[in-house]
Amino acid sequence: MPTYVIAEITIHDPVTYERYKELAPASIFKYGGRYAARGGSVEALEGKFKRERLVVLEFPSADAARRWWNSPEYAEAKHIRQSCSDARIVVTEGPSLEAPK
Repeated sequence: MPTYVIAEITIHDPVTYERYKELAPASIFKYGGRYAARGGSVEALEGKFKRERLVVLEFPSADAARRWWNSPEYAEAKHIRQSCSDARIVVTEGPSLEAPK
């Protein structure tokens, strides 16, 4: 079942965050992940959205998402992100996004 990692991020050091953006993708792709949304404009349709950045990753399974999160390949990027930003990150399973037949 597809699994999504959703990150709401406030960046405090944009220069250092650029380094994170260089490192993270290779680890995501290695574990079967892909970007469903990354950066760009965020519009709150209801309630308040207080973060600067929203990232949505899709993985083929919850196991793949957790293996990526805990992987040595992501460790350096995660450390860099934690040093230059605040984030709220969740993982959730979801159905396939294909329309019913």
